[in-house]
Amino acid sequence: MDVESQLKVFAQNAERFLGIDTLKEKLLAGKSLRVKLGVDPTRPDLTYGHWVVFNKLRQFQELGHQVIFLIGDYTTQIGDPSGRSSTRPVLSPEQIEKNSKTYLEQAFKILDKNKTEVRRNSEWFGKMCFGDMLGLVRHVTVAQMLERDDFMKRYNENTPIALVEFLYPVLQAYDSVMLKADVELGGLDQLFNVCMGRQFQKIFGQTEQAIICMPLLVGLDGAKKMSKSFGNYIAFNDSSKDMYGKIMSIPDETMWDYFRLLLLETSEQIQQRKAQHPMAMKKDLARLALTKFFGEATALEEAKNFETVFSQKGIPENITEFPAEKFQTCKTLIDVIVATGLFSGSKKELKRLLEQGGIEVNGKKADAESITWQANKEAIIRVGKKLFFKVNA
Repeated sequence: MDVESQLKVFAQNAERFLGIDTLKEKLLAGKSLRVKLGVDPTRPDLTYGHWVVFNKLRQFQELGHQVIFLIGDYTTQIGDPSGRSSTRPVLSPEQIEKNSKTYLEQAFKILDKNKTEVRRNSEWFGKMCFGDMLGLVRHVTVAQMLERDDFMKRYNENTPIALVEFLYPVLQAYDSVMLKADVELGGLDQLFNVCMGRQFQKIFGQTEQAIICMPLLVGLDGAKKMSKSFGNYIAFNDSSKDMYGKIMSIPDETMWDYFRLLLLETSEQIQQRKAQHPMAMKKDLARLALTKFFGEATALEEAKNFETVFSQKGIPENITEFPAEKFQTCKTLIDVIVATGLFSGSKKELKRLLEQGGIEVNGKKADAESITWQANKEAIIRVGKKLFFKVNA
């Protein structure tokens, strides 16, 4: 592919693309680009938010460039302050290592493993002494750090900022120096950090990396960015059932960004979709997304199950069953639901759901009169929209 065409691919869906001219020069010279993405293993799951950036990495791979997937096992000990209103909790080395391993397993659901260079920033930071760190921070001022929106906001609101958080952008910037990155990818909330990478590369006599910042995918609530911290995310490791159900729960207006950023559909394709029924399009989104992670057969099976349970108000084929003896000591329907271990909420939530008509026994809404549980009773119970189980007498 010629240089201009490659640059168009790089720019697709990007919110910020800095350093284009330098990148063009490298491409014209026939250089294979080193493209960096750093991810901190703060929790076990990668999310659809990561999928947005992984798509861009995959495009670089398909064009013959070297992708570097950097595991921030050292920087995780500090915690990226991007978009934060408080300091992140500290993880143990064991937690970080466990999360790192599962990140790699999940990343290769999108990336080509054979074309991915995996690095960890403990490779260099783990060997540095305190004097080395002082040498790095000498290049940055406090005033420069306070230019960052989230730091300034916390400062103005008298919210504590740990001194160690100031170190995070410095360490991320030095990662680019050590990896000799030509391009760094990230979400739009990473703009400050990746720009500092350019500053440090210049200080260390390297050509400044280009920057591609991708949009932040909106989460299931249709308001905030998708985040593990907000709990509004779809994880790569979700079951096919949960993944399908979560996609079907997103607001209609939100799904067009999913088509654009996850499935890389064009504006013309999305406009055609908007002319059709939103529910049909959301089902299509769920089917296409699940096919990516589980294959077409599983995607079609979950679509069938969803249709059975929600559209036809039926009962799923693989319903969980329990013997009635398990509930001999239960006095109420709520006790029975709790005893199954299937409901993750509290008794208070169950009572509220009951009052709202959200619990059914054998197809009939449960109420205050039907809440008493009879021993050896046989029943099919629905809790909310997704949880079904059967009690066998």
